[in-house]
Amino acid sequence: MALPNDNRIIIVIGAGLAVLAAVVLALVFGSGREPSDEAPPAARGGLTVSLADAPGLEPTRALRCFVDGQFVGMATLTECAQRNGLATDALDVGLDESGNLAAAPTAAFSPPPAVPEIDITELDPMLPEALPAEPSRPVVKQASGSACLRYSGSDWRTLSGNMGLNACVQALYAGTCVRPGDAQYGRWGETTLRLVPRRVEQSDDNSRFRVLADQDRDCQFPGLG
Repeated sequence: MALPNDNRIIIVIGAGLAVLAAVVLALVFGSGREPSDEAPPAARGGLTVSLADAPGLEPTRALRCFVDGQFVGMATLTECAQRNGLATDALDVGLDESGNLAAAPTAAFSPPPAVPEIDITELDPMLPEALPAEPSRPVVKQASGSACLRYSGSDWRTLSGNMGLNACVQALYAGTCVRPGDAQYGRWGETTLRLVPRRVEQSDDNSRFRVLADQDRDCQFPGLG
């Protein structure tokens, strides 16, 4: 016996409501589940860590540890510092040549080069000529800046005979990052500049360094303008 048209409409509407209710219940109960620990497929291709992110790592995480420039195995930051006989904050953390997270003493692979012997009168023709009768007379820096030099790995090369400190740092290191344990050196007047992971440092005696400016993940120095 055929059902009246009104009964058919009621059955269709009821079925639709039942499906809608099932969907709502699935969403409600599904949202309360614990999130899965499994990484999403897009994140399984490998770990990439920026040098700027390295300080936020868990202290218990194992890294590739270098001592005297040699890989000595996996260790936490604290353990690696102990193997080097240093404080934890004396280690540079970043990606090594193989692309793995590594820790090494600051500038362990690149100690400071010897201070250059430079005749400043050859760098800037506007500077007064040296006085041979007074060899011990101190050189007075011009207010606008000092000589800026880069160490190329074998010798010193002059970028400018007269440049401000911030401009010198930008000219030397903007857009450049180094691996943990490595360093790049420069000079601004009588000050040694050193680029290490995440920062550039300065030293008045070519031995003891202090932070001059922090470097961001794009290898830039926003604090220097």
